[in-house]
Parts: sequence; structure tokens; C-alpha cells
Amino acid sequence: MQSQMFELPLTYSTPDRWAEQVLRQPLLLLSDHAYLEKKAASNALELMNRWPEPVCPEGWVTTLASVARDEAAHLSSVARLLSQRGGKLERLHKNPYAHDLRKLVRKGGGTQELLDRLLVSALIEARSCERFEVLSRACCDTEIAQFYRSLWGCEMSHYTVFLQLARDIMPQSSVEQRWSEMIHAEGRIIASQPAGPRVHSGLG
Repeated sequence: MQSQMFELPLTYSTPDRWAEQVLRQPLLLLSDHAYLEKKAASNALELMNRWPEPVCPEGWVTTLASVARDEAAHLSSVARLLSQRGGKLERLHKNPYAHDLRKLVRKGGGTQELLDRLLVSALIEARSCERFEVLSRACCDTEIAQFYRSLWGCEMSHYTVFLQLARDIMPQSSVEQRWSEMIHAEGRIIASQPAGPRVHSGLG
């Protein structure tokens, strides 16, 4: 798995001590994770009917429906793990990382806005992929460690899916230029996040 990590174009690499910090409160981490899967599923469903006019790109709807199905299945698995360990979903949930990424989206820009939303989705999947790999190595709970490990391939797949959807609606040169800008912005955003038992938190 480690050799595959180099395929991720992230500019900030999460150190192992981040995992040591967040795993001190494993139930809160699982609760946060559940909300991330819920949001990922709803995001895919929302994007499903946002294709650019006039014609829906081939495979657009079925691809996003498949992503939503995967994320809903992950949500079910996380909720089960949380319940088995006596935890429960927190009633309130905030994700400052995703909030800061969404500020990069060019609102009201038509296809440009859709492009940015797809790239933000790709970034979140790529960062989650990296974080699950770090967690899988640090977690002492064998079942949860194995679960984090099993998510790696799916998150990698979703990351590439969102990038491909972006290339389906815009010229590749435009996509690559914007992707480069957003990758560097994501590196600054994740590095500045507050600490806490969250998948996308920063270091304390």
C-alpha cells in the first residue's frame, strides 16, 4: 500500500503522530467518519443531476449513483462499528476542512462552478485515502484497522472518478491548471486545521 501512496498528488503528508492523537478518542473519530460518509453520499446524489447543458455526459448518472451507493455502505459499516463499541453519533457535526475547501468554489460560474465542485470532491477523497492509510497502521483495534485499510482502494477509485468527470466537462488543460491550484490550496488548508478527533483535523 505504501508504494501506491505516491500516486496521490497531495502537497502535505500526514505524519504518524496525527493518528496517535486522533485515536485517543476513537468513538468521536468514528462519529466524525460516519458524518463524512453521509455527506459524501449526499454530495454524489446532488451532483448527479448537475451535468452541464445541453447533453448529459455518458455514464454521468450511473457513475455518481455508484459512488453514492459505496458511501452509503461505508456509512452503514462505520455506524455498526460505533454502535458495537458503545458509541453514538454526535448530534452536531462540523467539518471546517470541507468548509474551507468549499470556499475555493467559484460560485455562479456555471460549468466552472461544477468543475470546482468535482475537484473539491476529488481532493476530499484523496485526503481521506491518505488519512485512512495512516490510521490503518496506527490503530490497535484490529477490526477498525482492517476497515480503514479496506477503504483505501475505494477512496482512491472515487478520487479518480471525480477527476475523470471533471475532464468530461472541460478541456484537459483547463482542468489540470485548476487542479494544480486547488491541490496547493488544499495543502495549506489541511495543515492549518485545528486539532481534534476528526478524519480531516490538524495537529495539536
